[in-house]
Amino acid sequence: MSFSSVSIAMTGSGGAGVMTAGQMLVDAAARAGWYGLMGRSLGPQIRGGESAALLRLSPQPVQSPDDFYDLLVAVDWGNIERFASELPLHAETVIISDPAQGPVPALMLEQSPLVIEVPLKDIARSTPGGRVNMVALGLVAAAIGIPAATIEQVLGTVLGKKGAEVIAQSLASLHAGMQAAEPLAGHLRPLAPPTAAGQERWSITGNEATGLGALRGGVRFCAAYPITPATEVLEWLAPNLTHVGGTLVQAEDELASINMCLGGSFGGVPSLTATSGPGLALMTEGLGLAVASETPVVVVDVMRGGPSTGIPTKSEQSDLNIAVYGLHGDAPHIVTAPLSIADCVFTAQWSVMLAESRQCPVIMLSDQAAGQSRAVLDRPTLPDFHAHRLRAEAAEGDYQRYALTADGVSPMAIPGTAGTTYTADGLEHSPKGTPSTQARHHQEQLDKRLRKLTEFDYGPAWADISGPPDADMAVITFGSITEQVREALARAAETGLHARLIAVRLLAPARPAQMAAALQGIGKLLVVEQNHSAQFHSLLRAQYDLPPLVHTLHRPGPLALRPHEIVTALGALAQADACVAA
Repeated sequence: MSFSSVSIAMTGSGGAGVMTAGQMLVDAAARAGWYGLMGRSLGPQIRGGESAALLRLSPQPVQSPDDFYDLLVAVDWGNIERFASELPLHAETVIISDPAQGPVPALMLEQSPLVIEVPLKDIARSTPGGRVNMVALGLVAAAIGIPAATIEQVLGTVLGKKGAEVIAQSLASLHAGMQAAEPLAGHLRPLAPPTAAGQERWSITGNEATGLGALRGGVRFCAAYPITPATEVLEWLAPNLTHVGGTLVQAEDELASINMCLGGSFGGVPSLTATSGPGLALMTEGLGLAVASETPVVVVDVMRGGPSTGIPTKSEQSDLNIAVYGLHGDAPHIVTAPLSIADCVFTAQWSVMLAESRQCPVIMLSDQAAGQSRAVLDRPTLPDFHAHRLRAEAAEGDYQRYALTADGVSPMAIPGTAGTTYTADGLEHSPKGTPSTQARHHQEQLDKRLRKLTEFDYGPAWADISGPPDADMAVITFGSITEQVREALARAAETGLHARLIAVRLLAPARPAQMAAALQGIGKLLVVEQNHSAQFHSLLRAQYDLPPLVHTLHRPGPLALRPHEIVTALGALAQADACVAA
């Protein structure tokens, strides 16, 4: 599966407008029939600092960044040293540099790319009200073959509220940029012809997809405190919850958020909050209360670089340990992870269903790379399952909220239901809910809370497994890095190197029997993850029997793993001696 795609980086200081230009470019490509992916690299500053729109456009669906950038357009070189390593270039890369912004920094020339000087700022000045980012947009659109009429339509739509004068000025800048694209002729391959749309296409981010999945799953209450990179989940939910009779509350902090969600859920309303690593750390006590009281709740953790404040604007899969192990005491709960931008819809909806049906907290581990990237993709198949909580009916007898049932799930009463009064708090309790320190009650309730998770049938959704059934190698991964792995395996297969993919969507509880089946016949395993200490590898070692030879490919953010690196690691695994563990 060789991709015919073009990868573009548009860089500039904060406020230079490269994000707006990048978004318009993706929208125009989509309208013309192409697929696309747009990530972003930002500094941690509230204003100013560095920024880059990172795009990949293709006639085929893409949800993974490519190995290198074919075109880098620098509106300016402000603070480029802070994120130059995130912009892999090669000898065929074309760099567009404005001579008025100074020479190309030496670190951008290490791979000997072709540098073409285009006076972007002077061109913008030559048009009334000229805008440099619109000049750059026109230049790129013309260079890769996006029809002028299409980019003009998108510009008019995006800037429509700013008035006719602004639109006219921006169009003039756009056309000036298109005319300046002539020096690029022959140096940059145009996009291959677009693929005729056979079905509806979406332009969506992972955070928006998460909000949609939560809403479809039945969430009608959200309490949260804004935090990068999860805030867009809340921004999407805020207006859309009102359309279905739901409510979003901006709480004063993360502690209030989780407790408000527990209150909403205790009242019978499926509830969700969204946060990132620092917020999840503050929520762990509340999550323990959810386990003890068997109150459903979903926490979406859009992971970023850590620890502490870390790198708020960059992606990293380093909250795995706290998500799985971070609650005090024996506190069984569910941890899920979407495998792509599109999969955020399914996994969020599934997470709500699991929380409600199992009466427990679910932590969904998304990440910045999925959450804040936008993809143009075919409309995903939307699941038809919805939240269903086992509710207690009015009773005259002795209501036992925590009755010891066969599957561990006991009917949960909604406050006000006749004859179902009970105590719900964090203390250990008897089946009735009365606080108890008896060893018997503690043992019974611990067994009950564990049983309802480990003995539940999660079905095939626990992992996405694909590839040749007779392969002796496999790659196992989780989260958004799955898309890089998919592309890498497709490339490797073209060279005769075949491996199975095991992309784990259910990180906790463990599925030993299912994993054993997935690994049947596998003698060599490559574990791929985006964090410093190989947390996923450690989790797999602790929970599962792995093949004789296991290699790992891992590093922290913000340097995303690229498909060619995974292909190289797979090749090394194929050549390794199966009798020697590495």
